[in-house]
Amino acid sequence: MIGTIVNAGAVIAGGIVGMLLNKSMPERIKTIYFQAIGLFTIAIGISMVYNMQHILIIVSSLAIGSLLGEWMNLETGVERLSEKLRKRFRIGSERFSEGLITAFLLYCIGSLTILGAIQEGTGGSSDLLFTKSLMDGFSSIILSSAFGIGVIASAIPLFLFQGGITLLAMYAGHFFTPEIILGLTNIGGILLIGLGINILEIKKLRIINMLPALIIVALLLWLF
Repeated sequence: MIGTIVNAGAVIAGGIVGMLLNKSMPERIKTIYFQAIGLFTIAIGISMVYNMQHILIIVSSLAIGSLLGEWMNLETGVERLSEKLRKRFRIGSERFSEGLITAFLLYCIGSLTILGAIQEGTGGSSDLLFTKSLMDGFSSIILSSAFGIGVIASAIPLFLFQGGITLLAMYAGHFFTPEIILGLTNIGGILLIGLGINILEIKKLRIINMLPALIIVALLLWLF
């Protein structure tokens, strides 16, 4: 899991640099930063859905997953956990939760994450994850300068999620067919578009409650 370890380290290093830059950043610069990040997030999401296939399964997965997430009230649970962590470690950033969730979704929802973890888990090289580490490191500079320490904290769920896929690929690499990888990418792109809308404060969407759609789409594509 060397690729995932390097990836988490790059996020932490970039996050520290970004927080140092944040201290001398005027408020108007922070505002334009958030707007740029919001537009960038939407652009990434669009690039992930433009080649969408199995539309019926994608729509069904998003609907079923969202209902499951709403029933489990995932968003409220994550916000409460983030708030407890913020108070427990005396973190002053009011956007800790938003930064953690935004960074995690940007770093973990995409074909590069899945393909890189599968490649490493099945005995291949870690080149894809090393490339991703470089990209995430630079992204975390920008994100942490806007959102704060929550971006650094996202290295923990990133390690668990990406490392989990690597371990799963070691024992069940055949499960991740090209169709499943594409389906996960499409759902991830839709979630990132919604996340960008949240960052731009156009409308508050409960993106965390939609995360179960990633599991549902993998199961449906595997079954059908």
